[in-house]
Amino acid sequence: MMDATQFKQQVRQFYDQVGWQLVGEDQYQNAHYEDLRPVSREYVHRCHLRVARQLNPTGHLLLDAGSGPIQYPEYLLYSAGYAHRVCADISIVALQEARLRIGDHGLFVVADVANLPFKPSAFDSVVSLHTIHHLPEGQHLQAYTELYRVMAPGSVGAVVNGWPASPLMAFANPLIRLANQLRYYAGRLTGKQRVPQEPGERRKRRLRKLDANGEPKGTFTNRYAADWINQEVGARMPVEIRVWRSVSVRFLRALVHPWLGGKYWLRLLYRLEERFPRYFGENGQYPMIVIRKPLPARRKGE
Repeated sequence: MMDATQFKQQVRQFYDQVGWQLVGEDQYQNAHYEDLRPVSREYVHRCHLRVARQLNPTGHLLLDAGSGPIQYPEYLLYSAGYAHRVCADISIVALQEARLRIGDHGLFVVADVANLPFKPSAFDSVVSLHTIHHLPEGQHLQAYTELYRVMAPGSVGAVVNGWPASPLMAFANPLIRLANQLRYYAGRLTGKQRVPQEPGERRKRRLRKLDANGEPKGTFTNRYAADWINQEVGARMPVEIRVWRSVSVRFLRALVHPWLGGKYWLRLLYRLEERFPRYFGENGQYPMIVIRKPLPARRKGE
């Protein structure tokens, strides 16, 4: 069984050698785990912007814990009102790519999100996107505690992860399986076959295999449920579970298509998520954990 150090080395190796390699113009291999089709693009874009709405709009330093290469254009907006964005990641390739994107606006640190090398109260806002679930299970609470430690009083943190099981996606799974089966049989009937791959491509394809949540299996994702966030994390800091995105990549790819009016159904879904952010946050696929660090209480006479 791997210890924590070996566990993180495997994650670092995956992203250095596979995940953060460019496979097209301004597109990383890791984009295979997102649905970037035109029919889903507007919905995914609006979900990405939900993070920016929670953060303090301006400040000196924003911490991006597990920054990756700042993969999507919407991510750049999070630090637009800040003097500097501090990118912390265990992948040196991720930080090199992030430097190419933001240059002097960024400060770049090789760091483990569960052991941040920063002084307390250093940051005016904190984001951590799809990162904590790559840690060993025993270090998840430590990572949340570290993020809270480096947040300044009055600052806001936004953590995006996935649940181990989503009631909404469990309900949708029979439809997803049916849609995938129909697509498979339609492909056989029309004679469409996959293009044979070279041996090197086969290896990359194996590394790209996804788990049930649409994450790469090679990155050892571990997740806790909403009750754990409320009870364990909530006992140490003020937290609020809101929706980031309620549906998985599997759902989007299987059931959302232009000929089914997919873009309009996603607009309806987005409006429902906005109307009931806590319900969809706790029962959908991807929650956003919002952390607010209170200002010190004023003493009498101040």
